[in-house]
Amino acid sequence: MSYTVEKLEKSQVKFSFDIDADTFEKAVAAAYNKTKHKYSVPGFRKGHVPRKVIEGMYGKEVFFEDAMDIVIPEAYSEALDKEHDIEAVATPELESFDMKEDGGVTFVLKVTVRPEVKLGKYKGLSVERKVDKVTAKQVDEEVENAREKQARIVDVDRAAKKGDIVNIDFAGSVDGVKFDGGSAEAYDLTLGSGSFIPGFEDQLVGVSKGDKKDVKVTFPEDYHAAELKGKEAVFECTVNAVKEKQLPALDDDFAKEISEFDTLAEYKADVKNKLMKDAETRADRQYDDALVQAVVDSAEVEIPQAMIDNEAEDMAKEFEYRLSYQGIKLSDYLGYINMTRDQLLDEYKEQAAKSVKTRLVMEEIVKAEELKFEDEELNAKLAEMAERAGQDFDTFKKGLGKEHYDYLANQILSDKLMDMLRGANAPAKKAAKKADGAAESEKKPAAKKTAKKAADAE
Repeated sequence: MSYTVEKLEKSQVKFSFDIDADTFEKAVAAAYNKTKHKYSVPGFRKGHVPRKVIEGMYGKEVFFEDAMDIVIPEAYSEALDKEHDIEAVATPELESFDMKEDGGVTFVLKVTVRPEVKLGKYKGLSVERKVDKVTAKQVDEEVENAREKQARIVDVDRAAKKGDIVNIDFAGSVDGVKFDGGSAEAYDLTLGSGSFIPGFEDQLVGVSKGDKKDVKVTFPEDYHAAELKGKEAVFECTVNAVKEKQLPALDDDFAKEISEFDTLAEYKADVKNKLMKDAETRADRQYDDALVQAVVDSAEVEIPQAMIDNEAEDMAKEFEYRLSYQGIKLSDYLGYINMTRDQLLDEYKEQAAKSVKTRLVMEEIVKAEELKFEDEELNAKLAEMAERAGQDFDTFKKGLGKEHYDYLANQILSDKLMDMLRGANAPAKKAAKKADGAAESEKKPAAKKTAKKAADAE
């Protein structure tokens, strides 16, 4: 076998192969042995018909197509092994295949390859790192969420009002005919939650336990069930109970109940400190994202459409996988939203292009900076995973496949890359305002003292 390589525009390469007669004859013989069981000829057992008999009946070229399926991948794979600077990123396209007079063959493959990346500035950039201010309102909202979790739901003997929970039996009908999904028993509905059709909950304000009420509503024009869009409906409702949510008092006893602190002031200060730490973590993550985006934006690369298509396909498969965990088929989901799979792929194309460019640029920086890792670093990661899994290190390591090692290797290199980028680019800090005049030296409030607990115990 011999071949030539010609670089084309738009990240494509053309391989022209010349296969000698002996090599192609071996491929034809292999094709015969692979497919001979398909032929039935009177006088011969199936699978034992001589090759010459089959060729005599169907023509000498009868095995050529299957021979091509053997010789083309073998030749292509051998060529890629030799051409170390060529990285194919898509399945090759067969442009031509011709027989030679001596029994050999020639064929041409056009291959999409990894594009050249021209790095821009990735050191000395000035990217803003902004830390969100923590406000008193945010602290109060967190405390209120904690109160909500401690709330008690109790029956009340009065008319229902907004915010109350009514337990109802209901049955819906359109033009006197009940419809699927329109009935339920002992359903808890929070008035004002907006979980039912507009107007439904408002009509239950003022009802009491034991009341019966017909609720009349009109389904929205954009309602998901086509047969109900714009239709007027009547829901016969029976009120089983009226309940209210009772929140605990916001005092020191509440703080003691849900935290390690003795006073409400200490508890609120701790909530604020946690929100500030969250703000710092969020700022770090957003800074990293902005830094990577700035580096990617400064680079130049012409991304082959095949890479974008492949990435979009991977995104669609990942989405399908997530749906399957919810017991939903992708085909059913697409039918529900009136979309085809091709349209879904088109939806992913822009995101896919950004993802591919980011990956190519980051990989190019790894090469430019000669970032590497030692076996000890990989083993340290594996040891952490083994400990979390509660397994012996050697046993855990043996159970991993190549894809797990590749994932860990990429993770280690990614961490090294981000460390390098952070060190080479100083964040442009924006003065962060302290919430509510908090002092720089604000300390975490003291928790309950164990000495006090011990004294109480005695």
